Amino acid sequence: MALPKGLSSVLAKSPSDTVILSSLRTPICRSYRGQLKDAYPEELLSVVLRATLDANPNLPPEAINDVAVGVVLSELGGSKAARMAMNHVGFPHSTSLYTVNRACSSSLQSIATIAAQIRGEMIGVGIAAGMESMTRNYGSKAIPVDLWPELRESPVKDARDCIMPMGLTSENVAQRYKVGRKEQDEFAVESHRRAARAQTEGYFNDEIVPVRTRFQEVDKQGNKIGEEKQIEVTKDDGIRANATFEALAKLKPAFKEDGASTAGNSSQVSDGAAATLLMKRSTATELGLTSSIIGKFVAATTVGCAPDEMGIGPALAIPKLLNQLGVEAKDVNRWEINEAFASQAIYCVRELGLEKDWEQGKVNPDGGAIALGHPLGATGARMTATLIHGLRRSGGEVGVVSMCVGTGMGMAGLFVRE
Repeated sequence: MALPKGLSSVLAKSPSDTVILSSLRTPICRSYRGQLKDAYPEELLSVVLRATLDANPNLPPEAINDVAVGVVLSELGGSKAARMAMNHVGFPHSTSLYTVNRACSSSLQSIATIAAQIRGEMIGVGIAAGMESMTRNYGSKAIPVDLWPELRESPVKDARDCIMPMGLTSENVAQRYKVGRKEQDEFAVESHRRAARAQTEGYFNDEIVPVRTRFQEVDKQGNKIGEEKQIEVTKDDGIRANATFEALAKLKPAFKEDGASTAGNSSQVSDGAAATLLMKRSTATELGLTSSIIGKFVAATTVGCAPDEMGIGPALAIPKLLNQLGVEAKDVNRWEINEAFASQAIYCVRELGLEKDWEQGKVNPDGGAIALGHPLGATGARMTATLIHGLRRSGGEVGVVSMCVGTGMGMAGLFVRE
């Protein structure tokens, strides 16, 4: 099916549109110390899948044909645990499931893939989700342990650079494109300020699903303090409302002795899950669910770039997407650009000519991954939930989600609010 061309075509409603009926997420919490540290990724997935059913009570569970789950770090690609979680919370075994791994864009990829299945009439209704527990599964820092030795010593630099630590790619972007430490710290403080305001104002309430789970308090050495508790987690716990430039400026570089990327101006290692329900508009009409439509997925695209500066991905993916759709940057009301590192987020905002949009609060208006966290497999779906609900609050129509992707890629998706 041909993509719509031009803003009016993007905004026009058609029975063949891929529409969104719900887009939900768990709180995003700090790995190792946050409130979801003792939860399993598939446990978090089960929460958002069950919440999707509950949010759409007039949709029979058996009408959902397939579920795609973005996940990066889980054992066996997360496929068995995810399928078990889906069955556990009330889906019939006739609903199928698979997992998707495109690193940081895995759950945006799951949205694009479910949409493609719907458009190709492989399925009628699908859920695109993502899950990650970096607490449980980040031991190797997302670098393969058992790797063909010839690749580590490959004469091809781009091959070797695919396992370059992400922090060093951030330093490359900062050095090559002249993004200084001061502006990185200022950007990080602003991310926390925006996220703290959004949390205080209740902006995340409609997208967050509470999680009831276990929590065992531990000291810095990992020793247990007291008894394990049952808790209900209702909000993101990585936001630092009191973050200041002076405090961030004192932090030492985290990846390179003379570098500029620190724990304070990089995305947080996080735990969380998210899920988005999609179907064709004509299917929603047939099922009597038209009034439940909250948005539509229009298109997505991916690009490749040098692995040693993977952070520039959005600056390449976004123009490609807009060009494919015949849409201009000025037509976009809200941008969600993942803050893997302040260095690359700043570069992308500059390269895309979005400095004024950033200042006016059209880019990451409610903060980004520096404040909210980056649970790898769930980030794309989390950003989509924040985008759709944010557009509904502001009255904006067009939004873009984009992120850089480890090993040298970028991905971007365009959505419309209804």
